[in-house]
Amino acid sequence: MLNKYARAFFTRVLTPFASFLIRRGVSPDTVTLLGTAGVMAGALVFYPMGEFFWGTVVITLFVFSDLVDGNMARQLGRSSRWGAFLDSTLDRVADGAIFGGFALWYAGGGDDIALCAVSIFCLASGQVVSYTKARGESIGLPVAVNGLVERAERLVISLVAAGFAGLHKFGVPGIQYLLPIALWIVAVGSLVTLIQRVVTVRRESAEAEEAAAATAQATAAPTSTPSPASASVEEKPRQQGSEAAK
Repeated sequence: MLNKYARAFFTRVLTPFASFLIRRGVSPDTVTLLGTAGVMAGALVFYPMGEFFWGTVVITLFVFSDLVDGNMARQLGRSSRWGAFLDSTLDRVADGAIFGGFALWYAGGGDDIALCAVSIFCLASGQVVSYTKARGESIGLPVAVNGLVERAERLVISLVAAGFAGLHKFGVPGIQYLLPIALWIVAVGSLVTLIQRVVTVRRESAEAEEAAAATAQATAAPTSTPSPASASVEEKPRQQGSEAAK
């Protein structure tokens, strides 16, 4: 849902920065790679140590590369299948690093196996949610559904909660509980979104098969038998031919 309303806003905001990078000779692919590396560093270095505030600051500095590289490609007129593939693939890597960082913290210093499992579920369900749409589109279906918790929602909920939870180390009491609440919200929302997409693909698949069957039936050539009148007309030449033979 946030993709629909927020992407256009941030695209306008980040356009001047994208233009600046283009003037400096930076390529969109370079921005994609550096952005993913920065997100991974923030998530896998800071989060396992419980440094949620600083980890979120680092991640936030790089997470908008997903919008910057696309903006640069459009300005350069270089939108390509390779760029789309690279961007989508590295998005999955970045998402995995964020929730993997949470899981490492709760498996270690956080000492909470239940939240470790929830973090792993968030990681896995996020990948599957993205896969269902990509797979549905690859078999020719539109997958026309706005899920409850898509990638933008997962990132915003998790990163905002993690950033505020990190303020606990600065003496803010009780705020550390925001992250567990956020992880449960993301887990449940991702499950709902997965169900939404599976149901949508099932419906669209059935509709496509029905439409294909109807088209095939309509275009099939009907088998016809000659009418008695046409048969009599055909017999007359034959009879005349036999009279001539006599």
